[in-house]
Amino acid sequence: MDNTSEIPSPASRKRVLDHARTVAELADRHAVTLESILAVLRSDRVDDRAARNIAIDAATSALVELRTETDHQRSSMVEPVVGAFARLQSDLRPFVRFGGLDVQFVEPPATGRALPGEVAYAARAIVRSAVLAIVDAGEARRVRIQWDCDGLNLLIGIRDNGAGETAAHDDSLRPIVERVSALNGEFTLSATPGWGSALSVKIPLDAPMESEFVDDTVQLSPREREVLRLVASGARNRAIAERLNVSENTVKFHVSNLLRKVGASTRSELVALSRR
Repeated sequence: MDNTSEIPSPASRKRVLDHARTVAELADRHAVTLESILAVLRSDRVDDRAARNIAIDAATSALVELRTETDHQRSSMVEPVVGAFARLQSDLRPFVRFGGLDVQFVEPPATGRALPGEVAYAARAIVRSAVLAIVDAGEARRVRIQWDCDGLNLLIGIRDNGAGETAAHDDSLRPIVERVSALNGEFTLSATPGWGSALSVKIPLDAPMESEFVDDTVQLSPREREVLRLVASGARNRAIAERLNVSENTVKFHVSNLLRKVGASTRSELVALSRR
């Protein structure tokens, strides 16, 4: 009997192995978290209040990380915008209950377009990262989170009542800026000392059109085309690596191949050719 059809393809085996590795890594990280929480609660070196606060911080961070990874696994799905926002509210519930932060939610219209899984995942990760940065700063006591949809883009607004001294180049915001860039989105930040900060993000719901420069004489692999599209969008190597779930060295390798195949000597030339 021919069992060839039952043999998993290399791509299928890779997905299974990647999933198993992710589960194993999560199990290890959360085992460490639980052990740390137990160690704090059993310690006689800190009082009950301090132990409780440390345990809450550790558990909150672990829950956010777990939700982020779960979202990543589901990133290929499509989610109604209202359902995606409801999941965000659930994600942030620990901050509302234990973080001393008054989080106000302005829900998107129920008639808004469903979100591609990648956009829904990224949007929640962006908001979570922003709220974590606000909590870590320890200055704001209130944050307002709003989602809207104009038919073509998901619009995210986050406003706090902190010191208003945040700058777009702050390290705490760098992961957000890179993620938005990788999705061909727009990021703006306005801050007024003494009044707080307002962060705005626009994420396209549709993938950009494929680059038109490639003629029949230039042979590019599917992965090289992905890298080229992201390079042309202005994304840097780190953001491309995060988007494609590969290392920065792998991205550099693909960019080098693109330069060679296209006949460009610089990244700028490559971008110019891709938009010709």
